[in-house]
Amino acid sequence: MDMIIEVVATAVWTMLPAYVPNNVAVLTGGGAPIDGGRTLGGRRILGDGKTWRGTGFGTLAGVAVALGLNTILPILTRVGADLTPFSLEAAVGLAFGAMLGDIVASFFKRRSGRRRGVPFPVIDQLDFVVGGILCAVILAPRWVIATFTPPVVIAVFILTPILHLGTNAGAYVLGFKKEPY
Repeated sequence: MDMIIEVVATAVWTMLPAYVPNNVAVLTGGGAPIDGGRTLGGRRILGDGKTWRGTGFGTLAGVAVALGLNTILPILTRVGADLTPFSLEAAVGLAFGAMLGDIVASFFKRRSGRRRGVPFPVIDQLDFVVGGILCAVILAPRWVIATFTPPVVIAVFILTPILHLGTNAGAYVLGFKKEPY
C-alpha cells in the first residue's frame, strides 16, 4: 500500500506544473488568438480559445508552480516524502509542453470538424500530459528518465483523466467553463 501511495504522490507532484497551465489559460485568456483568425480548408486553424495571453500566462503559472513546489520540498522531505525537485528546464518543458499539447489537439479537433467546447474523448484528457512529457524529454531528458518510472507513467495516465474531468466539472459549476467536460 505504501508503494501505491508513493507512486500516486509522485505522479501528482510531478505533473502539477503540467496540470495548472490550461486552468490558468482559461482564467487569463482572451485577446489575440494564436491563429490570428486564419483558416485551413475552410475551418479555423485553432480557434478563438487558443490565445497568446492564455498560453503565456499558463506557461508562467506552470513554471511558478514547479518553483513553488521546490520551495516546500525540504519540509515534505523532513516528514518522509521522497519527491524529485524540478529543474528549471523540466518546469518549462512540462508547463509549455502542456500548453503546446493542448494547441496541437485543438488543431486536430478543428480538422475533424469539432467546434470549440465539443468533447474529443481521450485527446482532451491527455493532450497536455503527452505534450508536457515530450517537451520535458527535450529540455530535461535526465530528469524525465529519473522521475517518470513506469509505475509513475501508468499512474499519470490513469489519474489524469479523472482529475481532468473533475476540475472541468468544478470550473463549469463556478462559471469558468461553458460545458462540464
